[in-house]
Amino acid sequence: MKTIFKLLVTFICLLAQISFTYFIYLTLEQKYPIIRIIYSFFCLWVILKIIKDSRSYSFSLPWIIIFMLLPIPGSIIYLTIRLDKKLNGFIRRIAKEEKFNKQYLIQDKNIKEKYKDNSSMNYISDFCKFPITTNNKVKYYPLGDDVFETMINELKKAKEFIFLEYFIIDSGKFWDSILEVLKEKAKEGVEVRVMYDDLGCIGTLPVGYPRKLKKMGIKCRPFNSLRPFAGVVLNNRDHRKILVIDGKVAFSGGINLADEYINLNSKYGHWKDNAIKVEGDAVWNYTVMFLTMWNAVKKEDSSYIRYKRLSTITKENGFMAPYGDNPLDGENVGENVYLNIINNSNKYVYIFTPYLIIDSDIVDALILAAKRGVDVRIVIPGIPDKKMVYTISKSYIEPLSKGGVKVYFYTPGFVHSKVFISDDIRATVGTFNMDYRSLYLHFECGCYFENVDVIKDIKKDLLNTIDKSKLVSLKEYKVGPLKSFWQSVLRLFAPFM
Repeated sequence: MKTIFKLLVTFICLLAQISFTYFIYLTLEQKYPIIRIIYSFFCLWVILKIIKDSRSYSFSLPWIIIFMLLPIPGSIIYLTIRLDKKLNGFIRRIAKEEKFNKQYLIQDKNIKEKYKDNSSMNYISDFCKFPITTNNKVKYYPLGDDVFETMINELKKAKEFIFLEYFIIDSGKFWDSILEVLKEKAKEGVEVRVMYDDLGCIGTLPVGYPRKLKKMGIKCRPFNSLRPFAGVVLNNRDHRKILVIDGKVAFSGGINLADEYINLNSKYGHWKDNAIKVEGDAVWNYTVMFLTMWNAVKKEDSSYIRYKRLSTITKENGFMAPYGDNPLDGENVGENVYLNIINNSNKYVYIFTPYLIIDSDIVDALILAAKRGVDVRIVIPGIPDKKMVYTISKSYIEPLSKGGVKVYFYTPGFVHSKVFISDDIRATVGTFNMDYRSLYLHFECGCYFENVDVIKDIKKDLLNTIDKSKLVSLKEYKVGPLKSFWQSVLRLFAPFM
């Protein structure tokens, strides 16, 4: 009940901020008529600036329409967002920590020489500053059920530190089992840090949960806490899933720490998710990503280097790079990695995504790949978790199918995996959904693979899942004019959902 009250108070305070600004405008406009003229020029300037600075017209178009239909409320909301991001101390700390972490993400020049002509890896290492590594061992788990015991066993081996960062944590068999191990490890002197997204856990964790963990010897921080008058920066959530143990082992993928992710108490049929276990040099990328977010919330570490461990794996296993995306830097890393995989494909591209709400760049890339003979297949849920979002996802079936892309419904239940694989050569597994929130608004992470052994296991999972799914034909999914209109309206405002 306290968590719902907290969310309600935050929403009311945010509404009060916007209402107060609106009141000030109306008061000034009545007293000084020139304000309306100045305001009209301001609106035009903002619209032109949105167009000029747009990273995606699909993302910017709703703002332009709001300005045209509701100029005063629209501009106030827009200004509140812009000023909040400029003035918010939390945002500034994230930017500072992101800049600080670059000294720890250094590309090995000998490895760089081996992939110097590969544009996809050059983008990740040179521009995004996430090192490509070669000495790694990776295991892919097709279901959360499969990785559960492995995570527990690896946690029990911890000797020095455990870092845990998840969007959702919920009491149940999964989290309670992990928490028991964390308590024991904290008693043994292992440093345990837990970070969760405050909004992601609004209905699952009680207010004051960090204090409860502190009594167990566990450091805990909520990310981007819900606070009255905190501003609309609350829209930027930490959607990452990272577990690092002793700097030697890391887990990531689609699963959160709640029972539905291991097919206990799932409301949406069979929950199809995945995870990866990483050992080797690539673990350092995950360690740095965690420490960046932890220290952005509250600075604790003057140096990250004490958490770096030398890998005992010396056998090269293709190229691999865990990478992150930051919605505050203007670079769509997750989307660009997806586009590079699609554009470099020659034989096939297979995709898992729970949500299919994509801009014209990805739509065009998928259709162009299909038209040049690439086998493009996308698996989305057969049972939705959010009906309105699902309606938007289904609105893409017709244009994609007309362009030669095959879309499948996972009829046993809900697909929560976020996986791309292409040509038996490259793949990415991570937390990026194919929607506006993941690609533009959230903090996310993924892991890029090229010529790594695990790719064959990822492909096997995709094909097995496709066998259990239903191919949607264009004929059976053609919608009438009313439904088509409703889908168009929803798609227009999809960036706000």
